[in-house]
Amino acid sequence: MISKKKPGLALARARFAVFTEGLCVQLLHVGSYREEDRSMRLLHDYIKENGWKNITDVRHKHHEIYLSDPRRTAEEKLKTVLRCPVAKG
Repeated sequence: MISKKKPGLALARARFAVFTEGLCVQLLHVGSYREEDRSMRLLHDYIKENGWKNITDVRHKHHEIYLSDPRRTAEEKLKTVLRCPVAKG
């Protein structure tokens, strides 16, 4: 069981959610989590400039995929995929 192998994990905060991925635009953010807002602005600008519409609802959600372990990776080298659901404008 993972709680015995990794006692420091905040397993009570984990949740399982199902949502429809659908059409989306994504960007690889490299750096601190605190600097993601700059990357998100770039992503939203790209969506607008290319005639897409950013959609967020119960089934389509913005989400992030964390590729790096912040306990083992220098802050400036953290990698996160930022993903936004879109629809044709």
